[in-house]
Amino acid sequence: MNFIRKIVNTRTEEDEQLFNELKTLLNFSPKRLHNYKKAFTHSSLQEHDENGNPINYERLEFLGDSILGSVISAYLYKKVPTGTEGYLTKMRSKIVSREHLNELGKDLNLIKYIKSNVDEANAGDNIHGNIFEALIGAIYLDRGYNTCQKFIFQNVIDPYVDIEKLEGKITSYKGLIIEWCQKQKKKYKFDTYEDSGNEPIKHFSVKVSIDGQQVAKGRSTSKKKAEEQASKRVYYAFQNQITLQ
Repeated sequence: MNFIRKIVNTRTEEDEQLFNELKTLLNFSPKRLHNYKKAFTHSSLQEHDENGNPINYERLEFLGDSILGSVISAYLYKKVPTGTEGYLTKMRSKIVSREHLNELGKDLNLIKYIKSNVDEANAGDNIHGNIFEALIGAIYLDRGYNTCQKFIFQNVIDPYVDIEKLEGKITSYKGLIIEWCQKQKKKYKFDTYEDSGNEPIKHFSVKVSIDGQQVAKGRSTSKKKAEEQASKRVYYAFQNQITLQ
């Protein structure tokens, strides 16, 4: 009997460790380990299968993003029967925002499984959310929609989704500032420029002006992050006026 078990169990020691860790993380035993290994493979490794197809998490990320969106959509549809299409779309966007997905990936510490030629310090925050979505894609291919749905409820909906809190959550400070300025007929300007200095990583700076007066600045490793940082400061500068709208 032990001899037969040894023949059946052809996993390497590394695969066995990954299997045991995933079993604890997912609360079920993975059947097709190769899907999970692909979910943790970065494109920088430039790996390919025997047919020349790339082996990395990007396609699984696409699949996981779609499944996550469908599970969240179905949940909101049932949870908020009076919600309009616009309301439900906005709420779903808040739940699956890049910021939130990055937090979920960090909470599960998925980065420790990644195989990459890029240093973690230079990978950027979005890699955490990307791996989380790829993991969902791997679960779907391995165990199907129902198991995937259960995982999303256990790790996203049950611990984090609070409808009342989400209604007041700001997902884009820049969007909020632009909408407020348009409603109040105020002129706004985002002056974005590269500002790397002597740093090895490229940085961008943003100056936000309203009605010709500079209100706030922001600086980060991407234009979007710098604009959000500056916009957040504008929001707090005009919070009382914006809240009253």
